[in-house]
Amino acid sequence: MTLDRITPRRTRVGLVSGGLGAYWPQFPALLPQLRASARRVTERLSTLDCEVVDAGFVSDAVEGAAAAEKLRVAGCDLIVGFLTTYLTSSMLAPVAQRSGAPVLLLNLQPTEAMDHESFDTGAWLAYCGACPLPEMANAFRRLGVEFRSVSGYLEDPRAWTRISRWIKAAGVRAALRHGRHGLLGHLYPGMLDVATDPTLVPAQLGGHLEILEVDDLRVRVEEVTDEETAARVALAREVFTVDESVVDEDFAWGARVSVALDRLVADFALDSLAYYHRGLDGETHERVGAGFILGASLLTARGIPAVGEYELRTSLAMLVMDRLGAGGSFTELQALNFRDRVVEMGHDGPAHLGISARKPLLRGLGVYHGKRGWGVSVEFDVQHGPVTLCGLGQGRDGTFTLIASEGTVVPGPLLRIGNTTSRVDFGCDPGEWTDAWSASGIAHHWALGTGHRVAELTAVADLLGLQLTVVRP
Repeated sequence: MTLDRITPRRTRVGLVSGGLGAYWPQFPALLPQLRASARRVTERLSTLDCEVVDAGFVSDAVEGAAAAEKLRVAGCDLIVGFLTTYLTSSMLAPVAQRSGAPVLLLNLQPTEAMDHESFDTGAWLAYCGACPLPEMANAFRRLGVEFRSVSGYLEDPRAWTRISRWIKAAGVRAALRHGRHGLLGHLYPGMLDVATDPTLVPAQLGGHLEILEVDDLRVRVEEVTDEETAARVALAREVFTVDESVVDEDFAWGARVSVALDRLVADFALDSLAYYHRGLDGETHERVGAGFILGASLLTARGIPAVGEYELRTSLAMLVMDRLGAGGSFTELQALNFRDRVVEMGHDGPAHLGISARKPLLRGLGVYHGKRGWGVSVEFDVQHGPVTLCGLGQGRDGTFTLIASEGTVVPGPLLRIGNTTSRVDFGCDPGEWTDAWSASGIAHHWALGTGHRVAELTAVADLLGLQLTVVRP
């Protein structure tokens, strides 16, 4: 048995390369050289886990308009314009205007520098991609088209690192624009910071909000067979270390709910899920609400973030981090350790198993603090090393913001209470960091992912049109 990760929709990148057609009869060797550079850009882009829609090489405004129509129909997530030499802004303006996708301009000359002793005018023109970049920038601004650019040379690793960030960011934007996000149950009573107007998500990020009820899951739980439950228990035993505190009956119930959650996600084609149900006195709905943690953690590890307490914005932040390859686990503050200068953070409930420092533990709990019900819960520590916190804040006017902070998960003593817990060193006094983080506009939940990701989140915020606040006390 394996825990199969979903295959997300591939990022679709539209590419158009171009140069000024007046040069071709003047310098016969120039066009073949520029076309070779364009082919190399196509090859490099294709290695970045994206689908490249190549509209070809344009030499005038008529060809530019034809390329614009091809890329418009293709429904691209990012438009890349490769400036191989000088070309007029009228050649790329329709490409940028019609696609409806963010635009990235590339100025990648053949090598690091010209050979000034041997170069003639034709050879120089192959290095002249920088020349039209200010023209494009000025024209695009006047046309109301947002753009970004990367300048370097064809095999420049720094330039390709930046290009890769933009493609990843375009993938995140596409995941949100095409995403279907489930809201099951109701808000945890009293959490004003968590409350989110569902209309604001499609308004600002795109996508669809599917409103679900606990009965949508309850009915599916009742349809799960004993054989399916036993198979899910066996899978969980492979994925987790099962603590002796786990009660077989509770384990089986969590497994049964997990199978039903998979069906719910499939039936509604969900890309994320935020849930909460309070329940009362051990009745069926309470038991369903208390049985989420195992299944939600397995879903999250497969690339479908599922979080408790109806935390819609954090499920979206977790989706952002997952699509960046950072994992992203449901997290809040737990305690400050002033002796070791670390912030302890994590959560009871679902976690991203793919970023655990070791095989995660399944622990039995007779009570979920602050919630009704009982059952099994996940305990783990995020992989030690660089990490990034990412949350989706919301201002007084309803505007979303991205909020991030980079730190390092370090070893040390952890609580054994069925919670995810990590010790994060932010390189400063933990109290000062906590004050700065709390003042950023963050809610009390966020996603914790591996790696330092602020550079990538900067690109994500740009393409989403969101302000990014980086907390660095």
